[in-house]
Amino acid sequence: MAGFNDLVQKAFYLGVGVASYAAERAGTTLTELRGQAQKLADELVARGEMTAEDARRMVDEMVARAQQPTETPTNPQPTQPRRIEILEDEPETDPEAQAVENMREQIANLQDELRRLKREQ
Repeated sequence: MAGFNDLVQKAFYLGVGVASYAAERAGTTLTELRGQAQKLADELVARGEMTAEDARRMVDEMVARAQQPTETPTNPQPTQPRRIEILEDEPETDPEAQAVENMREQIANLQDELRRLKREQ
């Protein structure tokens, strides 16, 4: 049992380490984003395309948007089971489709008639 306890302990420490590393990387990435946004804003202010107040607001908005959790469409968190609706095929009302179906029936009837006549000979 001592081996199992060591394994569980190592797995726990690994999980804590991975979580710590992910949090550190997220903080670093956010800091990098803020730096890049600030450089862009400084360039726009230097060119006269934006005021300093607008630049500060833009940087704050970009960082806030980056901090918001994003929904992944491939892995949604449903609150209840998804409903599946089964639709029945409606009969075709297309006149051309109906005419084609009638011709197929006539051909099948004629083929049956031809086979019957060949057997009688």
